[in-house]
Amino acid sequence: SSHAGVVPFVALLLLQRRPVAGRALLVTGSGCPGHGLCRSNVQEQTRRQVALLNATAQDLFSLYLKCQGEPFSSETDKLCNPSGIFFPAFRVNRTSERKEVMVAMYKLFAFLNASLGNITRDQEELNPTAKELLDRLHNTTKTTRGLISNLTCLLCKNYNIFQVDVSYGENSKSKGSFKKKQQGCQVLRKYVQVIAQAARVLLPHLSP
Repeated sequence: SSHAGVVPFVALLLLQRRPVAGRALLVTGSGCPGHGLCRSNVQEQTRRQVALLNATAQDLFSLYLKCQGEPFSSETDKLCNPSGIFFPAFRVNRTSERKEVMVAMYKLFAFLNASLGNITRDQEELNPTAKELLDRLHNTTKTTRGLISNLTCLLCKNYNIFQVDVSYGENSKSKGSFKKKQQGCQVLRKYVQVIAQAARVLLPHLSP
């Protein structure tokens, strides 16, 4: 089944078992909800959030690996190769139109927010005493959620877009322990690569 993924639906779509693609609903019109609620510093706040995620991504991945133990620490390249997993295409660059960049960012971070929810749930089950890892996952999710809120606001305010088609990754709930660890490892490795690219592309568009 297809869902149009917008912010309130992110948590619900964690329940999906397979990759889910939202219908392309770039709705424009006068119905933008809450665009008047944008904070005056929303652009600066968005820039800081992306920079923070980029600065902490590698540490999160390294800590995740450490907490999974062997064979993940010694066979990282083999087990955490993200080529086999779904991840939203990110085809914008610095010369792309700002609107196109904002929509691509929204799709990316909505996907990441749902994926981080999956990983956090799995780690609470598999590594309940790994406090530092769980704290980092919660903090990263919180930052991502704030970023989605700000991107929603900017898309509404600047382009009158209030729905964006979003794809969500595979839910790991029914998988075994090893597969859960591996999926988290693959997603976080890809996240490290993509957040660096996202920061390079987005930050010039958000400069004062």
